[in-house]
Amino acid sequence: QVQLVESGGGLVQPGGSLRLSCVVSGFTFSTRTMGWFRQAPGKEREFVAAIRWNDGNTDYVDFVKGRFTISRDNAKNTVYLQMNSLKPEDTAVYYCAASRYWPSSRDRDYGYWGQGTQVTVSS
Repeated sequence: QVQLVESGGGLVQPGGSLRLSCVVSGFTFSTRTMGWFRQAPGKEREFVAAIRWNDGNTDYVDFVKGRFTISRDNAKNTVYLQMNSLKPEDTAVYYCAASRYWPSSRDRDYGYWGQGTQVTVSS
């Protein structure tokens, strides 16, 4: 059973930075991709970024390219989302998820999800 635990959310001013972490346990051979999604109040959950576990290949949604960076530390079984130049519209609950597919930006391809961590960008 794959378990995902996110941390690192909080309140930050516009233009600031945060780094989210996702500790992964219970890996199986079919866990190929780790992704970050987000859901703002009243909106559908949306894809943010993904990383292929074995070689670090990455994929991003257009509106975070150049601002967010996804990475992983194999030794720590941890995936990170470094978020820079944050904007109020980045405010959302951010979720870490695991998938057997690559590439994938569809939440239905992800079979395991963390509990989410709140990110609030406000002055």
